[in-house]
Amino acid sequence: MGYFVKPGRPLGAAVAVAAAFMLSSPCASALGLMEAYQAALKNDPTYRSAYFASEAGKENRILGRSNLLPAISGSYSGTQSRNTITVGDASGPRDYFSRSAVVQLRQPLLNLDGYARYKQGAAQSNYAAAQFESQQQEVISRLVNAYFDVLYKGELLALAKVERDVYVEQRKVNDRLFEKGEGTRTDMLESQARLDSSEAAVLETQDALNTSRTTLAAIIGGDLGELDRLSPNFETRPADTLSFEAWKNIALERNPDIKTLTYGVEIARQEVNKSRAGHTPRVDFVASYSKSTADSIQTYNQDTLSRNIGIQINIPIYSGGAVNAQTRQAVANQEKAKSDLQGQADKVLTELRKDYDAMLSGVARIAALKKAVASSELLVKATEQSVKGGVRINLDVLNATQQLYTNKRDLAQARYNYLLNTLRMRSAAGTLAEADVREIAPYFQPAQ
Repeated sequence: MGYFVKPGRPLGAAVAVAAAFMLSSPCASALGLMEAYQAALKNDPTYRSAYFASEAGKENRILGRSNLLPAISGSYSGTQSRNTITVGDASGPRDYFSRSAVVQLRQPLLNLDGYARYKQGAAQSNYAAAQFESQQQEVISRLVNAYFDVLYKGELLALAKVERDVYVEQRKVNDRLFEKGEGTRTDMLESQARLDSSEAAVLETQDALNTSRTTLAAIIGGDLGELDRLSPNFETRPADTLSFEAWKNIALERNPDIKTLTYGVEIARQEVNKSRAGHTPRVDFVASYSKSTADSIQTYNQDTLSRNIGIQINIPIYSGGAVNAQTRQAVANQEKAKSDLQGQADKVLTELRKDYDAMLSGVARIAALKKAVASSELLVKATEQSVKGGVRINLDVLNATQQLYTNKRDLAQARYNYLLNTLRMRSAAGTLAEADVREIAPYFQPAQ
């Protein structure tokens, strides 16, 4: 609920209430940033989907390796046979039960397709691991963005309510002055217009806050309750000492999205090798052990035991042009993968440059906005005194008040952006982890 200023209270007192309002809201148990992060790891459906995709991707390494390892198979058959044998004019039945059991081992000796599948399986597992690493960083970014967005929208709502209450008080002051013959109808209309606009702003900001809370609740998988608030003793840290070139080198080496597409190029390269292997022979070592009983009428009442060992060579000759077409297709896909990798690297470095510059300017921007807020508060008080002295008019007070809340809004946004830019930098560099969440968590504390 908004803080309503009692009639007769000066506007400067109402302005001072804004900061206290945002920092003093009773709550039973506030949801801290680390608690929200831990809840997201357990409940966020996007993260859970990425986790199980990673688990599935790990098996590609074993699947690829299986193409180079021996394959052992066994078979058994049992058949009841009834035959009629005719010799001259005599004939008679012969019933028997035939059995056959075979165990075979096949070990590839020369299998270029299998070797390409082995290399591709390893690349696919690495690809899945890099994708999951990207999702681990992405859930941090989404969680922190959503958490900050709720807090920022809450601050906007508090500011909007206090600003509205200031205009309520100003309208009352104008009404009293008009009744005494000291004010004008224009002053009353100006105050009412600002009040109507501020009422609409409160409703709009409340809707935006509800949407932000719903978004965060979906990520953590539960009700939010109260969140920790940005500390009133917010202080920026010293600027990062690493140069942009250092961050660039780290990003090219560790960014998970770049690593993912690097493995994608390797997967495409092995697909080319698989296609070309369609022209090469395959050599297998084959060994078998079999035992049969009466496997035909000619071996009625006989047992056979066979042990075989040898080499099997399969030579592809012609497949209707499919091998050449598949090879050309694989080569084209490999070039596409290379282009995708270059495009991703360019995108990451562009974002890195933007976040690096924003990080450097963030400290100075916060300092400047703190001064702007302090100056605006003094301006509101001075304008109020000037109105009493007949030097300024009501509209000047309204404009000064609006500028004050604009500066407060910008300061709040700058503080959140400062923290977000720190995380974005590390995300682009591929180093964002839980430790970074712990590092910024002390910036927040339960509301008193």
